[in-house]
Amino acid sequence: MYFLTGWPRRLLCPLKSEEEPFHIHPNSQRFYFAVLSETQLSIWFSRPSVMIVSYIESVKAAAQFGFYQQAEWKPDDSMIAVAAANGYILMFDVVGGGEDKYLYEPVYPKGSPRVKVTPGYKEEQCAPALSLEMKRPIDLEAPITSIKSLQEDLLVSTADGYLHILHWDGVSNGRKAISLCTVPFSLDLQSARGGPSLDLEGLYIRDMEYCVTLDGFAVVLDDGRLGFISPVASRFTAEQLQGVWAADVTDGTCVAVNNKYRLMAFGCASGSVLVYMIDTTTGSMQLSHKLELTPKHFPDVWNKTGAVKLIRWSPDYSVAMVTWEYGGLSLWSVFGAHLICTLGEDFAYRSDGTKKDPIKISSMCWGAEGYHLWVITSREEAELVENMEGAPPPTQTKQAGILQFHLIKSALTVNPCTSNQEQVLLHGEDRLYLTCGDPTQVPSSSSDGPNTPHPHNLAHGLEGSPLHHRSAPSPNSISQGLSTLLGHKHWHVVQVQPHKLHSFRIQKFAAIDTAGQCIAVAGRRGFAHYSMSTRKWKLFGNITQEQNMTVTGGLAWWNDFVVVACYNFTDRQEELRLYLRSSNLDNAFASVTKLHSDTLLLNVFRDLIVLFRADCSIFLYSIERRHDGPNPSACVELLQEVSMSRYIPHPALVVSVTLTSVRTETGIALKAPQQACMAESIMLNLAGQLIMLQRDRSGPQVREKEDQKKLLPFCPPVVLAQCVENVWTTCRSNKKKRHLLEALWLSCGEAGMKVWLPLFPRDHRKPHSFLSRRIMLPFHINIYPLAVLFEDALVLGASNETVLYDGLQFSNHCLCPLEVTFPYCTVERTSQIYLHHILRQLLVRNLGEQALLLAQSCAALPYFPHVMELMVHVVLEEEATSREPIPDPLLPTVAKFITEFPLFLQTIVHCARKTEYALWNYLFAAVGNPKDLFEECLMAQDLDTAASYLIILQNMEVPAVSRQHATLLFNTALEQGKWDLCRHMIRFLKAIGSGEMETPPPTPTTQEPSSTGGFEFFRNRSISLSQSADGIAAGKFNLQKTFSMPSGSERWSKDSDCAENMYIDMMLWRHARHLLEQVRLKDLGCFSAQLGFELIGWLCRERTRVARLDDFVMALKCLHKDFLWPFPVIPACSTSSPFKDGHRKTGEVLSIKCYFTPPTIPT
Repeated sequence: MYFLTGWPRRLLCPLKSEEEPFHIHPNSQRFYFAVLSETQLSIWFSRPSVMIVSYIESVKAAAQFGFYQQAEWKPDDSMIAVAAANGYILMFDVVGGGEDKYLYEPVYPKGSPRVKVTPGYKEEQCAPALSLEMKRPIDLEAPITSIKSLQEDLLVSTADGYLHILHWDGVSNGRKAISLCTVPFSLDLQSARGGPSLDLEGLYIRDMEYCVTLDGFAVVLDDGRLGFISPVASRFTAEQLQGVWAADVTDGTCVAVNNKYRLMAFGCASGSVLVYMIDTTTGSMQLSHKLELTPKHFPDVWNKTGAVKLIRWSPDYSVAMVTWEYGGLSLWSVFGAHLICTLGEDFAYRSDGTKKDPIKISSMCWGAEGYHLWVITSREEAELVENMEGAPPPTQTKQAGILQFHLIKSALTVNPCTSNQEQVLLHGEDRLYLTCGDPTQVPSSSSDGPNTPHPHNLAHGLEGSPLHHRSAPSPNSISQGLSTLLGHKHWHVVQVQPHKLHSFRIQKFAAIDTAGQCIAVAGRRGFAHYSMSTRKWKLFGNITQEQNMTVTGGLAWWNDFVVVACYNFTDRQEELRLYLRSSNLDNAFASVTKLHSDTLLLNVFRDLIVLFRADCSIFLYSIERRHDGPNPSACVELLQEVSMSRYIPHPALVVSVTLTSVRTETGIALKAPQQACMAESIMLNLAGQLIMLQRDRSGPQVREKEDQKKLLPFCPPVVLAQCVENVWTTCRSNKKKRHLLEALWLSCGEAGMKVWLPLFPRDHRKPHSFLSRRIMLPFHINIYPLAVLFEDALVLGASNETVLYDGLQFSNHCLCPLEVTFPYCTVERTSQIYLHHILRQLLVRNLGEQALLLAQSCAALPYFPHVMELMVHVVLEEEATSREPIPDPLLPTVAKFITEFPLFLQTIVHCARKTEYALWNYLFAAVGNPKDLFEECLMAQDLDTAASYLIILQNMEVPAVSRQHATLLFNTALEQGKWDLCRHMIRFLKAIGSGEMETPPPTPTTQEPSSTGGFEFFRNRSISLSQSADGIAAGKFNLQKTFSMPSGSERWSKDSDCAENMYIDMMLWRHARHLLEQVRLKDLGCFSAQLGFELIGWLCRERTRVARLDDFVMALKCLHKDFLWPFPVIPACSTSSPFKDGHRKTGEVLSIKCYFTPPTIPT
């Protein structure tokens, strides 16, 4: 979701001052930041990050008003209110310096065509010159505890228990004061009239924040209680306010509200963050989830952080940054998935193992679009870092204690239409990170030709496509191309060059096409797209057109068209535009559709566009490709309008809108492959609630004519899941993997992931009436999901990694620069298998038939054996280590399920080898006796697996049983020529005969099996005798003995191991006799060379027995056949008889030429 990158940087203050800043607050658009020190108010600009104006209070005024404490911006950025320590509110007017006055201007290369001719160049690229003018102060006669902006008013809480409502002008309309004691508080709104009420005598509000979508204030009282105050009517008066409070919480410290998800995050003195929601039925505060460090991941600091000091939601409200009293930063997703923490690993420890002091923070805020985190360290932290960096010279400007952390985020946070893509796309302030695979393995869709289709569309063979007559690749080829996403650990980094993209002051939206070869990026004005194949950007040729539009609803790709929901400044009109990728980026080549309301969200499903507008309505448009000109164009036509105003209280609550082919009657629709391509339902993420609107097919189904495009209405919405952050679905279809492709995948924060899986009857049988059509299955993963590979059954994600850069040239920790204090942060690609979780959940619910169908569809995956191992291992660990008896164990069901696959034997033994010996009895009680499994391996000629089972037997049975099974395996390995395995078996048999008693060892060796059968650990293995005290001395003697494989004849000359070797020698002699009896001299030579068998001496001993040759002709033929030698051939010219009239000619020499291949010496 969000990830730290690089090192933080320290901002320099151009003014010399002895005061350290302690408070920072951004304006509404986060372009300006108000920074407070004790008697100084400064305004900083975002890009470049420089101070543009500063107001320093006089000594006399500072004595009257007191030191500055907090600041708040007016919504239109024209004023700043500052709370002073003596109860004064100081109002400052922010005055612009005029159109031609700028403090900083960028310098570009000479000859750049996009410099000063760009409209709005000054506003976009230059830091403005501002001034601060103080107005008449307002005395509230009590210390100020909190100050918040409320549209045209300013709400101030004071330590005397009052809420003051001030107008921003401060003079003309006066002010109102509301006593907190007069506001009725109850547990819910239903009991507000007659139920228990909270006594607020002597209490005041410590911290508060206004929530627009809840229309009220979340407050933390002085005694640590949490509450929510909302007006009965639209005006804030004492008689029209009511409050609810959270029960059983008395240690609240701070609060931050999430307007998009309607959540209130309260920091507590215990170090945890309680996230509450308002029950729409009763109006009470309900605990949604907690944000807290767990002892599992942070055993050293989980209860030593101190109280929560600050909570800050990101600008898109998808993550929250938390800091504590004793320092440190931690980042969570909106529903509790933990992303980053600076209290552990390289953030907390140096390379030599010494512990660092965590960074202590007095104030922080997010920058524009969430790409930066502005942090002001505490005074002692600033002094420490200043001492570490050395005292600056007297002439050097003093450094302000402002740190700026750099972050990159997923494109899903602001452009959720990319959730149906299978690539991970991250974007930062000036660059993009994507995980697309090797372009050479992607089909021809990577070219920039106008008629280039996407691979998904080719796989479907869409009607009406101009390339429909071409041969479409099979779905297997598409899946193979998607699997290339796993073959690369590096990122493709695309730099957004500021001197070319002037309007891209900061990236707002980014989208990638289905093939992963084209990226569209939108900034404050205009947009551009980039080709991965040509490594070039395509920009607007007419800069005026670029400046006259801004993307509002997001970006998406449809085939080779960019779909843009934008606002036209010239016509003051919301528009839907489609630009052809291969054409020039110009409005003359765009398809423009006028819209009547602001577009908030955009998504594409096959040939349909879905728009969510500010009036809470959903519009469906069809797209058709046309060739009525020199360049292809797109025709957009409105199909359907769906009003959601009855169900959506505020349009800003909608996180994403998606068209899918998912429907509840999938279980009975066996002819679904062609219907799976249709848009059957709308998925709406409403503040974390996933709402489904399915087409109403309850009425009479009338066959429509081809020229009609009337669509069925939608049923009332149904809530599918809660706490949903992201949704993934696909428009592809695959008959072999319908479970995965027709499922709906959800990311639910701390709860992990969920899948809404379809259930299909087997062999076209009629489903049972009690069988549900779909089932929601939860499962946990160890990464934060950013993309789902549907056919490959994988989840892609990213994680933060750190690199230490200390201790090399700085031996003294007290003289380290800032870059050494913090580790260098990188973002690594991650992936995780989820199939075993789904199979297990199906087996738990007695849906073994569905689990078998799903597993059989994925059996061809290269990591399917690992999936089976994981499922057995997880169930075994949970059940075998459970302290309470399990009434219905799952392991026997899992074992029976795995027997349906040919890798059953390998799965069990691999899982056992990676599990503790104490759990083996439980495992084999469920899967079967290891001796029987060993014999099955021998019958199946799977000797490597049998070798692994032999290790199990050696640890569970007496040595006699191990020797018996080892002999069987040794003879089989000799017959099949498995020489590596034979050498390990010799070592194994020698180890057994060297002194093991007739009891199995109490603890096994759990080393990983080797690729040659799993006996590598016997090279240096010592055989234990007993655990009794009497056997210690003998055990020490045997510990000094190792059984390694001697080379040559050394092994056969040891007299001390004569008894141990005799048994092995007898088997080797028996096998040598067997080979010699069958005249297999080549195999005999290999046998001797591989195992060090002394062949010459053995042949001498056997010269009168098996080595005696009785049938020379048969032996000669077998020899030629064994070495593939040809027999001697007499040439035709030499076939005349040497005898004449029965007598041999005198002096005539008989010459017979024999042609044969010289023999080869076996190795």
